[in-house]
Amino acid sequence: MAKLYFYYSAMNAGKTTKLLQSSFNYRERGMDTLLYTSVLDDRFGSAKITSRVGLAEEALTFSKELDIFEDIIHRLTEGVACVMIDEAQFLTKDQVTQVCRVVDDLNVPVLTYGLRSDFRGEPFEGSLYLLLWADELTELKTICHCGKKATMNARFDSNGNILRDGEQIDIGGNERYVSLCRKHYLAGQCRRQATASEAS
Repeated sequence: MAKLYFYYSAMNAGKTTKLLQSSFNYRERGMDTLLYTSVLDDRFGSAKITSRVGLAEEALTFSKELDIFEDIIHRLTEGVACVMIDEAQFLTKDQVTQVCRVVDDLNVPVLTYGLRSDFRGEPFEGSLYLLLWADELTELKTICHCGKKATMNARFDSNGNILRDGEQIDIGGNERYVSLCRKHYLAGQCRRQATASEAS
């Protein structure tokens, strides 16, 4: 029985690496996968899923206007065993519904990977409905500069100050964002602060 999976985390937890490894595992066993990524994230080129550790693969892109269910129906062949979606936080509510239909009506598993929340600590639309409707939820973990689990995504300016306002979507990597635990996110501490003994 096919299921909808949502793998979520803060930034830099290896979501894309896990997606590409999962796709490789399917293909190594003679099964094809359909890979999608958001048209918004073109840091490594359009229609490409690229991880920070150097893995990369060509992918289809989705914009908020795309009917993913109809697109998948037209691309399904007998060898396609799974659909995988990177940057799933950028899905709309309607697209999450369409992904559910791929699982329920076509009996094709869908693995989605994305951020749980934005830099303001607010949910992305896609992530919210995946958290509510996915059959299986898996948190992928990364750490804050203090060593605790990071659950928040902080956007910072050129001076290292954490930003609390702005457009929800501003594509970037380590030069714009850092993963923090809740304590340091709320305190606005983007980087580890030296203790008095370390400073002397």
